[in-house]
Amino acid sequence: MQVNDNSNRTDCKACPLQKRESLRPLDEGQIEFMNQFKQGEMALDRGAQLFTQGINSPHLYTLLNGVMMRYRLLEDGRRQVVNYMFPGDIVGIQGAMNDPLDHCVEAITSCQLCIFLRENLPALYQQQPQLGFDITWLAAKEESALEEHLVTLGQRKAAARLAYLALFLLDRGEETGMGTRKSIRLSISQAQIADTLGLSHVHTNRTIQMLKSKKLLDWSIKGITVVDRDALEVFAESEGGIRGIRPFV
Repeated sequence: MQVNDNSNRTDCKACPLQKRESLRPLDEGQIEFMNQFKQGEMALDRGAQLFTQGINSPHLYTLLNGVMMRYRLLEDGRRQVVNYMFPGDIVGIQGAMNDPLDHCVEAITSCQLCIFLRENLPALYQQQPQLGFDITWLAAKEESALEEHLVTLGQRKAAARLAYLALFLLDRGEETGMGTRKSIRLSISQAQIADTLGLSHVHTNRTIQMLKSKKLLDWSIKGITVVDRDALEVFAESEGGIRGIRPFV
């Protein structure tokens, strides 16, 4: 983990998220405000922990580059991955303002994040109401994604769960410029897949091999490749992600 000092931090005018086609760029007034609101930057290596369950964090973050996962540790040591975060997502807004966090956040690729003080959030809502609305929108969007994840775990069979997860990651990768509708280079282990879908590691491996044999999906530690996107969506009982311009803060 590395925290950059303010002298080396990226000016918000040069923010890489400003150039993402799927993200709505900030206007000049918002950029000026965010330059003051931002506390610094942080770089994380793959596998590094940003949040640990049970801690009180004074910070919020915007993910500039990379992919992270949010998960809950159970009392018996098992892990349930609840979501994946991509560039432009806010990390830490899911926790109550002053309560200990009920989840962990880990980098599954090398990551770069902007740092904000949680206690300064009311000032953002007061001085930049559009940005405050954008934060609320992003939180609601994650809630919607979690509802779909819950449906997947409760109602879809194992193979359809895995197909749905692949489509979800492909859609997020496409909208953030990290991949296409059919391919993304993203190193997610079978253990992480299993902990997302509530499957055993053996069942996860068998399901991946079955989808590969059906020429629907090739999922390896190097990434995800879809052979027939339309057929995979039918198999996953999914209509595909709804694309549009997302805000970021």
